[in-house]
Amino acid sequence: MLFRSDAEVPAKAKRRRFTAEYKIRILAEADATTEPGAIGALLRREGLYSSHLTTWRHERAAGIDLAFAKRRGPKARRNAEAEEIAKLRRQNERLTEELRKAHLIIDVQKKVAALLGRTMPEIDPETL
Repeated sequence: MLFRSDAEVPAKAKRRRFTAEYKIRILAEADATTEPGAIGALLRREGLYSSHLTTWRHERAAGIDLAFAKRRGPKARRNAEAEEIAKLRRQNERLTEELRKAHLIIDVQKKVAALLGRTMPEIDPETL
């Protein structure tokens, strides 16, 4: 016997998101149950797992008010001032290395000029 379902399966599963109000309502219902199997029925009815209740109870017990409303995804961006400082440090390192190379080239040119018997004019390093 074959069963046919009219339900369409989406191409890509979508992560479920639960609002804080929903979590609080479900926890209240679960805490209010006294009959055996009532929590299982609640979970089946809502399409939840027992791990949802466990996680939500731990968050509630820890007193984290924003835990119910936390969002998944990328963290907040870094501080703009810290990014600017890092950029300036990289630029400073690059320019320092370029200056070191320029001093080496000038020293080599002086030595070559001395070997050839020519004198090079003195260059003030502060003007580079």
